[in-house]
Amino acid sequence: MINFELLIFNLTNPTLLFFILGMLAKFFKSDLEVPAASKSFIALYLLFSIGFNGGTELAAAGVTGEIVKSLAFGFGLASIIPIYSFFILRTKLNSYDSGAIAASYGSVSAVTFVTAVAFLEMNHLKFGGEMVAVMASMEFPAIIMGLLMMSLFPSEKQEDKKERFDWKKTLRHSLTNGSVLMILGSLLIGFVSDSNQTAGIKHFTSDIFKGFLAIFLLDMGMVAASRIAAFKQQGYFILLFAILLPLFNGSLVAYLSHYITDNTGNRLIFAILAASASYIAVPAAMRMVAPKADPGIYIPMALGVTFPFNITIGMPIFFQLVQ
Repeated sequence: MINFELLIFNLTNPTLLFFILGMLAKFFKSDLEVPAASKSFIALYLLFSIGFNGGTELAAAGVTGEIVKSLAFGFGLASIIPIYSFFILRTKLNSYDSGAIAASYGSVSAVTFVTAVAFLEMNHLKFGGEMVAVMASMEFPAIIMGLLMMSLFPSEKQEDKKERFDWKKTLRHSLTNGSVLMILGSLLIGFVSDSNQTAGIKHFTSDIFKGFLAIFLLDMGMVAASRIAAFKQQGYFILLFAILLPLFNGSLVAYLSHYITDNTGNRLIFAILAASASYIAVPAAMRMVAPKADPGIYIPMALGVTFPFNITIGMPIFFQLVQ
């Protein structure tokens, strides 16, 4: 059963309420907007803060066998989820769209990760710094597997001329994507920095984090609301997929993660990473290497349905499962 007290507790989180405010602003056709330059800065700040703090925590804890297992587990999830997702999607969609959506759901949402971090802080729980590295390492295997599925199992119209993907270019793009590079770079800097000197910038790296997150989620609420209309032409199949697959993935990983770690915070992060879907790194890669995949399907699925579901309902469910 769902713990409704926990669900209500999550829904009264001020950062989440700003997300709902953003959705309402869009529905009521308000002229409220966050300036583009501010959005870019806030996104960079959130990635920097998570990466840097994760690096300092990782340096304090040291590299252990559990950390290596966590990285391997995350990599495995990002490689396996796109495979079964692809075959489910191919029952209704073509190979291009199936591969792009499968890659999105095998990859991760940095913003969902950031929101999960705030959720853990709200519940006075810690997570290991290695989870930042786990998140960053799950981007590129999912993209590679999505493209591999497109290539190995083409639609009937593609049979005579199979796509030749530039794998080297794809790998380079997935590793140098701005969000991945920022969070990995910040993680490394936090890891090698002197602890006494990092304390001097704690007010910037930690104290203002939730305020910036609230403004960012306000904007994400407006963007998510604008994407929901895209489902009117696609039917119920992708709508159900965008809810049920993340629920299945997150619940399964919430259980399996106890074989990897006993840390409740890490287990929740694993669950939310498995349940999330990329709407930044994967679309950027697919536009470059698989332009025939329709972004009007996979972006609204990830951002308009899966993201709101995870931060409102998914997290309380997964949190209850890992406890």
